[in-house]
Amino acid sequence: MRQEVSFGKLKLTNNKGASNNVGQMIVLQSLHKYQPRLHVTEVKEGEGEAGYPSPHTHTFAFPETQFIAVTAYQNADITQLKIDHNPFAKGFRDNFDS
Repeated sequence: MRQEVSFGKLKLTNNKGASNNVGQMIVLQSLHKYQPRLHVTEVKEGEGEAGYPSPHTHTFAFPETQFIAVTAYQNADITQLKIDHNPFAKGFRDNFDS
């Protein structure tokens, strides 16, 4: 617990051939429901990851993080909201300064 855990570079995509130049990338199937989980495992000095899952593994799931992966929206306002706030949607913006 000496350093912060960050998922700032996680990219969710439906494109299996997408390049991975942003950090961690996860391929999802459209219209499937997902529940992210966090696994925390105690690893002692020199053991490595061979003992996973160990008796010292704890899994955390937060129901409020469930989502359904979609690739298109029927509502124009939702589409615009995604374009405005998704850093990977630069190609859809009129103004590239934002």
